[in-house]
Amino acid sequence: MQNLIIATTESTPEVSFDFATRQFALRGESWPENAAAFYRPLLDALEQWQPTDNDAVVVTIALRYFNSSSTKMLFSLFDLFNQLAQRGQRVTLNWMFDAEDDIAEEFGQELALDFIDLQVNLQAELAS
Repeated sequence: MQNLIIATTESTPEVSFDFATRQFALRGESWPENAAAFYRPLLDALEQWQPTDNDAVVVTIALRYFNSSSTKMLFSLFDLFNQLAQRGQRVTLNWMFDAEDDIAEEFGQELALDFIDLQVNLQAELAS
C-alpha cells in the first residue's frame, strides 16, 4: 500500500500515513473549506488497507484546532481504526493536546469512551 503524505497548509493538517510501519499521524490545524473532500482520501486509504499481521498500529493526533466539520470526519477516521482493533489489530491512539486546553482534553476523554477497542493515550503538551 502506498503511503499517504500531505503537507500542512494554513487550514489543513500534515498527514503522514505510513502503512509499512503502521504509523499514522495528523498534526497542525484542521478547518478546511470542505472537510469531507480533504478527509475522503484518508478514509479511502484506510478502508482499502488490509494488514496481513497483527503488529501494533500507532495513531498520533496533534491538532491545535479543528472545526466541527473536521470533528465529524475525525470520528469517521477513528471509527475505521476502531474496526481494525475489533478485527484483532492492536491500535493505540495518542491524543496530543495543549495542557491548557480543557476542551481538547475532554474530546480525548470522549474518544476513549466512544472507541472502546482503541488504546487511547491522552498526552498533555505545553503550548509552544
